Amino acid sequence: MNIMLIAGGPADELPDFSFFPDGLFIGVDSGTLALLERSIRPVAAVGDFDSVTAEEYEQIRSVFPDLARSPSVKDQSDTELGLEMAMSYEPKQVILAGVTGGRLDHYMSVLHIMYKYQQEYPATRFTLLNNQNQIRFLNSGTHEVTKHPRYHYVSFYPFAEKVEGLTLTGFMYPVINEDLPFGTTRFVSNELLNRGSVTIGSGHCLMVESSDVEK
Repeated sequence: MNIMLIAGGPADELPDFSFFPDGLFIGVDSGTLALLERSIRPVAAVGDFDSVTAEEYEQIRSVFPDLARSPSVKDQSDTELGLEMAMSYEPKQVILAGVTGGRLDHYMSVLHIMYKYQQEYPATRFTLLNNQNQIRFLNSGTHEVTKHPRYHYVSFYPFAEKVEGLTLTGFMYPVINEDLPFGTTRFVSNELLNRGSVTIGSGHCLMVESSDVEK
């Protein structure tokens, strides 16, 4: 099962939802409105809804009469509340969208909470997605990857600690047993030729697949 977690980021950052016809959607705060405006009824809605008007909140309440509004002062972000809800469905994959653009502190928070959940639920794949990028974490081991028709570039960054023993096969620029220290840009904008693999000896690697802006 795939869970789509939609937050209230800028509308032009959202991906094409038609790519996920079998996914279940959870609205996070004003992301619930973004779904309803696209005639998508989410299975749940979470958040303090401080970014919607009173009229918009009543629109959401009309779909979820028993909605429990979270307090605005809390220790968890709305996105983390959404992730907790998503894991109750025991998903194979959780896709987060509507979390880029706008405030960079929010974006950094999402990366960190996504990293935490990826470590706690290694059997579930967590992916951050917008209209131009998809981001996921890779732990140690070998990961088979396939060239995506939309995302031409693949970049790698260490996260939380130095990555050691990076090997890339099937890429335009192959790599054999290299380390990823903090501060390097050497592993940016590689390209998959078709199918390949990413092997990580130790550490946690952020893999970013990107495309140029369509003119």
